[in-house]
Formats: sequence, C-alpha cells, structure tokens
Amino acid sequence: MEERHKRILQRNRVNLVRDLNPSDMYDGLLSKGIFTQDMIDEIKRSGTRRDQARQLVRDLETRGSRAFPALIECLREKGQHSLPDLLLAGEPQSQPLPLPVHVRPVVRPLPVYSHMDTVVTPVYPSQPVRPLPITPVYPSQPVRPLPTPTTPSLSPEREFGKPRAPGRVRRDSSIQSYKMDASPCGHCLIINNVDFEPQSELNNRTGSNIDCDKLERRFKSLNFIVLVKRNLKQKQIRQELSALSKKDHSQYDCCVVIMLSHGTEVSHNRFPGAVHGVDGPNVPVQLITNYLNGQNCPSLQGKPKLFFIQACGGGERDTGFEVTPDEDKPCIGGTDDQTDAMPMSSSSDSLSTPSDEPDTRATLPTPSDILVSYSTFPGYVSWRDTQAGSWYVETLDNILEDNAAANDLVTMLMMVNHEVSQNSAKGLYKQMPGSFNFLRKLLYFQVPPCQRPIQA
Repeated sequence: MEERHKRILQRNRVNLVRDLNPSDMYDGLLSKGIFTQDMIDEIKRSGTRRDQARQLVRDLETRGSRAFPALIECLREKGQHSLPDLLLAGEPQSQPLPLPVHVRPVVRPLPVYSHMDTVVTPVYPSQPVRPLPITPVYPSQPVRPLPTPTTPSLSPEREFGKPRAPGRVRRDSSIQSYKMDASPCGHCLIINNVDFEPQSELNNRTGSNIDCDKLERRFKSLNFIVLVKRNLKQKQIRQELSALSKKDHSQYDCCVVIMLSHGTEVSHNRFPGAVHGVDGPNVPVQLITNYLNGQNCPSLQGKPKLFFIQACGGGERDTGFEVTPDEDKPCIGGTDDQTDAMPMSSSSDSLSTPSDEPDTRATLPTPSDILVSYSTFPGYVSWRDTQAGSWYVETLDNILEDNAAANDLVTMLMMVNHEVSQNSAKGLYKQMPGSFNFLRKLLYFQVPPCQRPIQA
C-alpha cells in the first residue's frame, strides 16, 4: 500500500473502527483478491465488530497497492458512502483557536485616608507619600516566649494526607535471584521466518537460518528444550504460541520465545512492534507476550518469561551522531547488510499520530516477570548480514557464551547494546538494541560445566 494511503487510514482509524461494518467487506475483498479466506477467518476470530474492524484496517495496510482502492469500492458497493468520502477528503482541517487578548494592567497608587473624615473618601496624592516615623514602645516587663506545643510533628506522609500503613516494615533492599536449577530449565520456542509469499510484498530473509542455528545451539547448551518452527503464517504463529501457553510448565523455571522475522510498528499500550507471518499479516509483540502472562498461563506465574525479537521496529534508518575520539571505535558491517523492515502498519502510541485509544486500553494484569529484548529501537530498522546473520543475534550469542557463567541477563543485554551500537551498515547506518524489563529478580542461566568459573 502506498504511504499516502496508509497515512489516510491511520488518520481516520478512529472513525473506521467506530463506523465500519466488517461483515459487509469480507465478500468484496475476497473476490478482489485482497484477502484469502484464511485471513478473513482470522479477522472474524479477533472478537467484537470493533475488534474485527480494527484488525481489518491493520491487515489492509499489508496487502499491496490495490488494497486502498478496493476498500473504497467495497464501501460504496455496500452503501457506506460517508466513509469513502471521509477517506478521499483527507485529514479534516481544524479550526484555529482565537488568539488571547492581552490586557495591560493599570497601576495606581494606594489611596491615603484622612482619619478626621466622617465619610471616608480616598485621596490620591500627587506627590510620593513619605512614611511616618515609628516610635518604638518597650514593655515594662520582660516578654515571655510562648509555650512550645506538645503535639508531635507530623511525618511527611501525614503532612500530605497519606498516613503510613500500620505495621509496615522496610524490607531488605538486596535483590534476589530467580530459581533456575530445574532440569531441563524450560521450553524455548524459536520461530524463524525466511521465505515470504509473493503477496506479502516482503523480501526473503537471507541469513536468518544462521541466526536460528546459533540460537538453537545456545539455548540447548543452557539446558532448554528447544523447538524450532520455520516459515509460519500469522495464524500458525498464534497457534504455536497458544500451544506453548497450554503446556504444563510447573516443573520448569523459565520460558523463552524467539522471533526471527520481518517487523513493523503497530498500535500498542505496553510492548511496541509486531512480527510478520510469511503470508504478510502481523502478530503484535504485545499479543505474543499475552499468551504467557499470569492469566493465560498459570503454570508460569512468578517465573521469568523471556522474549527475543530479531525484527525491525519500523522503517527509519539511524545515521548516528558525531562522538568524541574516545568513543569513536572501529565498526563492522559490509555491503551484504539487509534490513528486516516493513513500513509502519498502524500508529504507535509512542508517536504523535492519533489512535483509537479508548479501544486499546489494557485489560490484562501487569506483565510481571516478563522481559522483551528488541534487536533495534522502536521505529528503526534492524540490520542483517546475508553471510553472517544479524548483528543482534551474533552479538547476543557471543555475549552469552562468554559471560553467562558470571553475569545476569540484564547485565549481558547491556553488553549487547554496547557492542551492536559500535557497528555500522554500509559505513553509515547504526543500530541500537533495547529491552522492556519487567523482571523482579536477577536471572542467571544454567551453564555447561566447561563454562563455569574456576573456584580459587
């Protein structure tokens, strides 16, 4: 879909979600080749009419240049003329607010009253008023100080109307570590999308198999049960995540999900970004994490759930900024670098573009014990070498090999951030990984005996 058409859909998404009747669109979009029957069935399963309308608009943006004209044609065929008129008219012009009128205050001197007047009449002096001399009066007896009040002073909490909870005891500030000694430690699901279908308008991800092989070996060495799935459609991705959430994890200590695919920006209220199925439609990262939260997977409650996303967070390319000579390190990266980018498919709530906020409020519990590690900052592309794999996975694998025996996960991810930030693609473009960390404790992986530090 052309960028101008995507922007029109994004600007009018609130109206589309409110007024669009998706059931009237399905047959027309199917007959015009915009959607397949599987895609339509997936949209129908997304929930209420508003949920279906929202998902339909999101998926349309991934269906090529014919999707927008087909939507306009279907709307008119079904008599919904107000929506195509709104979409074709572009963004409505907002009326400018009137400028405030500033009134300069008039300063007048205070009036001087005569104490002999029966009726007090203010007299404004024409000359500056000189103060009368003050004669001090000294008391005949020494002045005694006022007694000190016996009421105890209020604590800061009480002064602000928030009394401290009774019996509250300050806990030790030391940070605990997650239990990670189960054998096996837990399940690790790797979804590796390499070969994309033509209608998705996405390039194949050459070099991703290298990433997949590295991570499969790495997490097997960390004592995880690794399952690799390749070239999954959007529906199949959701099915695999659902199957993982239904497993009994009670005998394990951790769960890991790794997504290797093209990515894009989507609307969110917690975790940004989405990953594409090989058929084109995407699965939001927020939905991916929801499959394993405390409500949907009770046997993982209180246990760490880790998500590693090797995919673009958007379409922007970071050219970096100048640094001092001490920070200027040699960079790697060559002409074989590619991106996992897909243009933004729906406005993100971290951006200024309007979104249908009333329909995207969180209704699930707070995602405690979850960490999502992104290969790139939200909104930017992620670089992948066709010969050596992606910068992020290559660095993550090396850091885990060299440091897992001594360092916790969050510390190691900071090392990954630093190493990847030193790279440059084609001598120009940069990349900055990052993570959303909701872990409550330190996490140390199990390591093979050969990697454990030697005790002195």
